[in-house]
Amino acid sequence: MNRIALASSLAMALGIAGCSSQVDQAKTTTVKKDIYADYLNRDVRDDVFYFVMPDRFHNGDPSNDMGNPDIPESYGGFDPSKKSHFHGGDMKGLQDKLDYLEDMGVTAIWMTPILRNQAVQGNITGYHGYWVLDFTEIDPHLGSNQDLKNLINAAHARGMKVYFDIITNHTADVIKYTECHGEKGEKWSLDSGSCPFRSKEEIKTNPYTIVIPEGSENIKVPEWLNDPIYYHNQGDSFWQGESSVYGDFAGLDDVNTDDPRVVKGMIEIFKDIVDDFKPDGFRVDTVKHVNTEFWAEFTPAIMKHAQDAGIPNFHIFGEVYDGNPKILSHYTSDGNMPAILDFGFQGAAYDLFVNESGTHKLKELIDQDDVYNDGDSNVHLNPTFIGNHDMGRFAHFLDKVKTPLTEAQKIDKIVVAHALMYFSRGIPVIYYGDEQGFAGKGNDMAARQDMMPSKVAEFASEDLVGTDKTPADDNFDKDHPLYQAFAELGSIYKAHSALRRGEHHTRYVTTDGPGIYAFSRVELDNPVEYLLVFNTSLADKSVSLQATANGYSDVLSGQAVATSGGKVNVSVAPLTYKILKANSAIKPSKLGKLSLIGEPVKEGTDVELKYALSNIEQNPVPVFELTTLIDTGSGFKKVSFDNTLPLTAQFDISGLAKGSVVKVKTSATNFNGEVVEAMHSFSFD
Repeated sequence: MNRIALASSLAMALGIAGCSSQVDQAKTTTVKKDIYADYLNRDVRDDVFYFVMPDRFHNGDPSNDMGNPDIPESYGGFDPSKKSHFHGGDMKGLQDKLDYLEDMGVTAIWMTPILRNQAVQGNITGYHGYWVLDFTEIDPHLGSNQDLKNLINAAHARGMKVYFDIITNHTADVIKYTECHGEKGEKWSLDSGSCPFRSKEEIKTNPYTIVIPEGSENIKVPEWLNDPIYYHNQGDSFWQGESSVYGDFAGLDDVNTDDPRVVKGMIEIFKDIVDDFKPDGFRVDTVKHVNTEFWAEFTPAIMKHAQDAGIPNFHIFGEVYDGNPKILSHYTSDGNMPAILDFGFQGAAYDLFVNESGTHKLKELIDQDDVYNDGDSNVHLNPTFIGNHDMGRFAHFLDKVKTPLTEAQKIDKIVVAHALMYFSRGIPVIYYGDEQGFAGKGNDMAARQDMMPSKVAEFASEDLVGTDKTPADDNFDKDHPLYQAFAELGSIYKAHSALRRGEHHTRYVTTDGPGIYAFSRVELDNPVEYLLVFNTSLADKSVSLQATANGYSDVLSGQAVATSGGKVNVSVAPLTYKILKANSAIKPSKLGKLSLIGEPVKEGTDVELKYALSNIEQNPVPVFELTTLIDTGSGFKKVSFDNTLPLTAQFDISGLAKGSVVKVKTSATNFNGEVVEAMHSFSFD
């Protein structure tokens, strides 16, 4: 089915009053031909990600189901009837389904870790990929290195990118302690229970007695990873304090990333992976369990190497399982990461659609976006999501809502939540299977169903949303209403660059439960407003907002929308949304006076300044940029920028002696030639 027919079919299936106009469809085709064929030079902000666990997707080559019989530690564990074991999905299976992904609008495939794992540990297996033994080849259960290269080449030929999930925090559970795992290290950590964490001070006088099981002395690749001196060896993490960084993650061997030799070694490992496979970027696992100094050195080194290797838009984003933007942004500022997975957005979406909170919860999150906007990163580079392989699926979350939902309402809620993810700031990530109505019965293993026919009894008994099928069936149905909806979201997303790159301005919220969330997306170099109005409630809602033009067009229906008295009135059906495009650009306005509000707010080594622009704050959608530079004695350096209200600037003063003077130069421009500046000097105790 072509994209125009697909959009029309979706419009009928979902009851939309018409679909994108022929002009918009033509734009979609043009965009596809231009940036969406050129994967190498495409900005990551233009991508739609699909997060997939290869073992649970599609079995393209049954001959590799048991792994490699010549490598005992990476052989076995195949039992498709157990959710804890390998199920047979592989690289060939992903390659076979590229049509399926492309037709849904996916432009970037992010796979869970694929490097060679320890296949079996006690009664569970490494089907998920997080037990790495060998950093030079993929796990034989998933195929060969050449199979991976074939997948990447085939994806690139379609203009699709491929991202690897990588791990530097730990390797597989090989290093044992006699105090916990037996004299010969015969017990697995997860079988014998947690090995109590010992602090750095404690192990100076009371270290664990290390034992490597016979036959495993040289099991890791590269060879240097076999030496226990490159690990912390302090017992298992309990996820707090020192243990969060130095403890073993559920028994996995915690790499000593404080050691300069380890930093160099890990950089070389992943430089080689870039050279060998030419992926388009990395998602980095367990970032908060590694010291920040490691990331500050590792990330720029890998980014530069990838660019030197001919991958100009190589992107890295980290996983920090926390919803607090100040904690997340620590890794994009001090940690030098370009981006971080936006757990804050996931939490806000949960509040809106599951907890049935007011839409002000999303505004509260968006208002903190400035913490990401420093000299080399910004919030638009952060991938957003609403469910994943650890916490569970969004459809499962909906079973917890206070107000019972019909099947149709559940579908609508899934669609509108994904639409909010697509069209608000950030880069959308679809969790595999969500497009087929997968829900699951919990998190972790319970949220890792098979797309191919499943033999797991728990999976096979599940009800899928929007279909009579179960996971016991083959679930690559392009006619599924959610697949169709996601394809349409992707089509709209690609057709309008402002929905991918525009600044996000909140226009209206509710505070007393579900209702309207309205926001604008506006590009700075083409300031035409896209006004998006979402209704999270089960009732019709209307809102009247100040207009930025004398008329709009409805992007979904193509109909003209008039304004009256400088206002645009928008009515939105339950659990739906509208996108209105202004018929003219926003006119530049005078900035007025730039002034500092109050004193600097200091939290630890982080400093925040609050500003006001006397004229621009009267505009419904101001178009400007506030840039802040600081000088601590060696010249001015850009540390912050802001394009939305409220106006703030952030910088870090770690490493400065008490009483040091910090000069701050802040300027605002309205892209019409007008610039206003403010200079300040501060000293901090």
